[in-house]
Amino acid sequence: MHTQRPVRRMPRPVGFWLLAATLLAFLAASSAPSPLYVVYQHQWGFSPIVLTTVFAVYVLALLVALLTVGGLSDHVGRRPVLLAALVVEAAAMVVFLAADGVGALFLARVLQGVATGAAAGAISAGLIDLQPSPTSPLGSLLNTAAPATGLAAGALGAGLLVEYAPAPTRLVFVVLTAVFVVLAALVLFLPDPVSPRPGAWASLRPRAAVPAQARRTFLAATPCLVATWAMGGLYLALGPSLTAGVLHLGSHLVGGLVVTTLFGVAAVASLVVRDVTPQRMMTGGSAVLAAGTGLTLLALAGPSTALFFVGTGLAGFGFGAAFLGAFRSLAALARPTERAELFASVYVVSYLALSVPAVLAGLAVPSFGLHDTAMVYGAAVVLLALLAAVSGAVVRRPAVVLPAAPAAPAAPASAGESAAGTGRYAVPAAASAPDRGPGSGS
Repeated sequence: MHTQRPVRRMPRPVGFWLLAATLLAFLAASSAPSPLYVVYQHQWGFSPIVLTTVFAVYVLALLVALLTVGGLSDHVGRRPVLLAALVVEAAAMVVFLAADGVGALFLARVLQGVATGAAAGAISAGLIDLQPSPTSPLGSLLNTAAPATGLAAGALGAGLLVEYAPAPTRLVFVVLTAVFVVLAALVLFLPDPVSPRPGAWASLRPRAAVPAQARRTFLAATPCLVATWAMGGLYLALGPSLTAGVLHLGSHLVGGLVVTTLFGVAAVASLVVRDVTPQRMMTGGSAVLAAGTGLTLLALAGPSTALFFVGTGLAGFGFGAAFLGAFRSLAALARPTERAELFASVYVVSYLALSVPAVLAGLAVPSFGLHDTAMVYGAAVVLLALLAAVSGAVVRRPAVVLPAAPAAPAAPASAGESAAGTGRYAVPAAASAPDRGPGSGS
């Protein structure tokens, strides 16, 4: 009689860095199609409405997955959830690879959104599970910086391949398919500290709520959440179109660089301001976002390519700082049993802001033109960002004493679980102890 030998798992430090690489790969894949939208539009002749809707369905599918299966890895383990998400993501890349019309793009983006939303919780929680020590800042740092870095790298890599490599709509997805197949094979050997436990089916019920003690701060943070992610939606959906149609730059690399600049600088900003109080992050970041967006509007009126990139970089810095400040202000107000609902509400607002304004912009382009639509869109972002700066400065956070707990930060466009497994979404490091929020002074 032969006994089955247990699978030999990789060392925990190796598993930690594998999760970080996987998070970066998922977010890189999510922005990779952005430089290709102009190519698809030229080949298949679809309208800007269709273009922005293709972008939006990804966000909505991600949101649905985030709210339903985002906490599943707490019950069945990190490894099976992540493995399933990688298989679905690889399938999405294959659909992109074989796409011959708009229907295939919709299917690919829906699959990709489901996979990314499912993986986000398992990865973010796994980074806290496997970080070097319970008090290490490394898991929190990677949870914060990796998503924005991935978004920047995906747009830049796709732009390079589209501009200089053969088969512009194919090669990028050949590369990404191979990446996800390799990652899926490696995840089979990932150490998993979570043992299966009851409650998996119950965890699939969507939950989103704002605790009473956080409602005033949530209301104050909402303009910030909407302004930051609406700006991100504009760049992901229409950024390359703006460089081609308004700045008259035909290079697909430049189209990718626009997205890379916004999210790359946002990632840097989250590192630079991580020790600043949440109030200053949110108010100062919102003001910088307004200034940067204003510069991009001047650049489009010019038009001036150099000023456009300067404004985009400044807006990216404000994006990263403002969102991190808003999230930390709220996270410190959530008790362990309230975190999932509160963070679900944060991401509902953020992802709707990422998708709905972009779709409305697509509807407006045929009637008003790309230039005028972008000008009105940008002006709305400036007003929201200024409102966010004012509301963050004047609204005081309720004085609520919460139990300290190990925590990890939420990352832009992704979410995870608390280190203690009490919520679906990662909690910023600053939330592990009472934290000064908007209006609390510095």
